[in-house]
Amino acid sequence: MELAEENSKPLSDAKASDTGAQRPTWSGQLDFILATVGYAVGLGNVWRFPYLCYSSGGGAFIIPYIAMVFICGIPLLFMEFAVGQYTRLGPVHAFAKICPLFKGVGLATVVISFVFCTFYNVLMGWAFFYLFNSFRGTLPWSSCNNTWNVVGNCSSGFSGNATHLQSSSLQFFDHKLLEKTSGIEEAGGLQWEVFGCLLLSWIIVYLCIFKGVKSTGKVVYFTAVFPYFILFALLINNVQLPGAKAGILYFITPVWSKLFEVKVWVNAAAQVFNSLGIAFGCMISMASYNKFNNNITRDVLVVSLVNSFTSILAGLVIFSAIGYMSFKHNLPVDNIATDGPGLVFVVYPEVLSTMPGYQFWAPLFFIMLLCLGLDSQFGNVEVVVTFLKDEFGVKILRYLKREELLVLVVCFVGLLLGIPHVTQGGIYVFQLMDHCTAVVSLICLAFFEVVAVCWIFGVSRLSLMVKRMRGESASLFFRLCWLLLCPLLMLCILASSVVQYTPPHYGEYMYPLWAELVGWVVSLVSIVWIPLCAVHEIYNSKGSLLQRIKKAVAPTLDLDATNPQPEKQKTDKP
Repeated sequence: MELAEENSKPLSDAKASDTGAQRPTWSGQLDFILATVGYAVGLGNVWRFPYLCYSSGGGAFIIPYIAMVFICGIPLLFMEFAVGQYTRLGPVHAFAKICPLFKGVGLATVVISFVFCTFYNVLMGWAFFYLFNSFRGTLPWSSCNNTWNVVGNCSSGFSGNATHLQSSSLQFFDHKLLEKTSGIEEAGGLQWEVFGCLLLSWIIVYLCIFKGVKSTGKVVYFTAVFPYFILFALLINNVQLPGAKAGILYFITPVWSKLFEVKVWVNAAAQVFNSLGIAFGCMISMASYNKFNNNITRDVLVVSLVNSFTSILAGLVIFSAIGYMSFKHNLPVDNIATDGPGLVFVVYPEVLSTMPGYQFWAPLFFIMLLCLGLDSQFGNVEVVVTFLKDEFGVKILRYLKREELLVLVVCFVGLLLGIPHVTQGGIYVFQLMDHCTAVVSLICLAFFEVVAVCWIFGVSRLSLMVKRMRGESASLFFRLCWLLLCPLLMLCILASSVVQYTPPHYGEYMYPLWAELVGWVVSLVSIVWIPLCAVHEIYNSKGSLLQRIKKAVAPTLDLDATNPQPEKQKTDKP
């Protein structure tokens, strides 16, 4: 992930285009592919995708998921790569040139990336907590003989239909890791052990990105590749366990009636956006370092297909383990899994504790989770740092002197905002943030991004950008998706999300009204910049209202040049 130029300079510089400075490029194409694959493949591939399959009737979910990948995921990822590679700017300044009226879309992507990384790193903290506990001689979640267990209703296996019993793994998650209170109203005290793990995860993130993408590149070769060795090793081990076949069949066998439920298609689209990183701004930012004539069609297909393959591979690993547990405890497969991230922090730890050689498999599994999460976290944090350096770099460096201190400040603020998640009531805060950010805000932001680029900027201009870079226009399939399928599908998903809105909940716990309102505020924190920046753009223009609107929707991007910002040649300067 190293660049052909020293990266002590800003990562994404709109100011560079104005001053005549040239933009650095990736030192090799593999760097870009690994960086984007590493960013796209994250914890959601391991716990969100298998759970959505589980809750949507097994293999029935794969059909709408694959459909959404080809109808929405690949065309929109191609669109973001094209915007970044042609403009050679970060998301904020790229959207300001493409459609000044919707320049707030770029700013919204930065905000949602920062909000997302504040609670995404909490999952990393949990993974560290489990990793440290997995080095014990006996896994602490495998028995009921611990101080945190409620002996009267603790079971060393899954309780099945005995609703008064809880598995020892669930009690470890609830009473040891979370020390869960009765609700969000009862925050409780700070969990110092989990806070220490959260602090450690932020320290690692800082050490990996404080030198920019140059230092990140030395890490991503490991974090992007190593999880596949573990996934394949786990799959080979799991398929040899009794009952694994039943779990895999449950995963791949579709329940056709589920295909007629709108919610299944909405969840499939949301998973594609979450997994591919669409509307987070990071893909635009990373593509802006490509050479102007880079083959983005190849890159889009590689990233999309590897990401989907990883999701299905992780599903096979998880469901083969669930099948083994259903055999071991004589329970139906659909009685095993649990809601949310508990799938990898409750169910799979329980599976690991019963496997032969668990002392080897348990640490490897949680190291894999950390690798998957780290490179996704790198991308989110770097989007924020890049924007701050581009927009306020000179002013900030007057006070901080060094760019490394700016990264430290961003990481420190992220740590502070993560503290509510590591209190005893933190799981309720986490679930609220995940519900409002990962679904509501993301779908809304993706819709406005599609409107700004595909309808206002226009498919013809977007296709011309591709022709300038590649020598040939975008295919009819991409143009059809950009013009009709993606916008209309996004509109349908947005409308169905509003119509079928369900209040946030955690298990059987329903959030109070004030907490639900806080969730809506969190959703608005990112998307509110879209109307605010639109009003600002119109207000600062001259002429009648109609003239101002016409000017605001007119792109300022040069579409005639064969390379609007020529690449800087590699130099020997440090």
